[in-house]
Amino acid sequence: MVLNETDRKTRDERLSQLVKYCMISGALDLNLYAEYDVKRGLRESDGKGVLTGLTEISDVTGFKTIQGEKVPCEGELYYQGYNVMDLKKGFKQRRFNFEEVTYLLLFGALPDKQQLREFIDLLNQYRELPSKFVRDVIMKAPSLNIMNALQRSVLTLYSYDENPDDISIENVLRQALTLIATMPLTSVYAYHAYQHYHNDQSLVIRYPDPELSTAENILRILRSDGKYTELEARVLDIALVIHAEHGGGNNSTFTTHVVSSTGTDTYSAVAASLGSLKGPRHGGANLKVENMFSDIKSHVKDWKNDDEIYAYLEKIVNKEAFDQSGLIYGMGHAVYTLSDPRAVILKEYARSLSEEKGLTEEFMLYSKVEQLASELLTGRKNLHKPICCNVDFYSGFVYSMLGIPTQMFTPIFAISRIAGWSAHRIEELVNEGKIIRPAYKYVGHHRAYVPLDER
Repeated sequence: MVLNETDRKTRDERLSQLVKYCMISGALDLNLYAEYDVKRGLRESDGKGVLTGLTEISDVTGFKTIQGEKVPCEGELYYQGYNVMDLKKGFKQRRFNFEEVTYLLLFGALPDKQQLREFIDLLNQYRELPSKFVRDVIMKAPSLNIMNALQRSVLTLYSYDENPDDISIENVLRQALTLIATMPLTSVYAYHAYQHYHNDQSLVIRYPDPELSTAENILRILRSDGKYTELEARVLDIALVIHAEHGGGNNSTFTTHVVSSTGTDTYSAVAASLGSLKGPRHGGANLKVENMFSDIKSHVKDWKNDDEIYAYLEKIVNKEAFDQSGLIYGMGHAVYTLSDPRAVILKEYARSLSEEKGLTEEFMLYSKVEQLASELLTGRKNLHKPICCNVDFYSGFVYSMLGIPTQMFTPIFAISRIAGWSAHRIEELVNEGKIIRPAYKYVGHHRAYVPLDER
């Protein structure tokens, strides 16, 4: 049915009226959350997440208990019991580490040299999309948002799998390794398809090199000339490492657990997690930070003047500048207090990369905003903990310096986090937990049915 202009206008007017009904019908009395002690957002009053499960995969720490009292501490992140700061020390050797961390998350132990070599070879064997997949799936109807294209690709891979619904650990591990290995390809190819069909850019599809790491291959197939520096590849590698996992309670990983608990297939579970990660409150947060800094750069004339920067940050907090949300994006975290270890690590690499790129002034601006925003927010808000910057504060800046387009910011996150999602999916299936089904309390009113002619 093809609607004419008059019909479309009538349809849109009816829809507008129905939206009003939705807003009225859906509005709750928010005071009821306190009355019934409902943990809105599954969070306690101090912002800490409600305990909903157990895991051995990773631990996130922002407080220490001293003599029975919670005391803020420098943030700590553990992968299978290993502090990421200790892991980073081992990264000083001239090798790439995302593959090693993926092995650790999946199998619970650091690999020896032979195990690592065999695991990398295994990933390379799975790093191949089905025949004609790029042409028939990725190139057809390219999405404006690469995350949706990635989600569609993952769901379509179900149709190419000879045994898609088998949730035995052996089969799920095979599927997980396939997705870990191919997600860089589907993401970058989807971006190229978008650029070609929507922006009339030349279409270049480059195959991955089995001799290169995940980080190197991303840069190689993303860039038109396929070239990159060693520092660029190592910075992207560390970004993948620190985004690979962050406890079972973050929204997308919790989604993995919830959906996996139903017994559904791997592709459906990962697609659900991708939908979660796409949200600007989760995986899309670093793009908000970059947009905010573009605004700061255009309004602050002297980037070295602390008073001028502070004054503009006050305008942002007072909802007088930027997007009028009152938020300084990239500041604060639900768990971390004094510091986010991922931000600490990424800041170090951002400094080195800014020196190579001749962008030290921009780096210093980020550093100053981090310091001044913490002072401003801590003084302005009645908080139970200090405010530190989170990983999103520097990740967008790093990606921009790497020449990664903004449309790829969240897909890069997904390329990394698929390692953690896979580990959590396997953990959920191994332990054969119950289907996750939290409760919602009904606060409406029961009513008698009224026949249509009497309404």
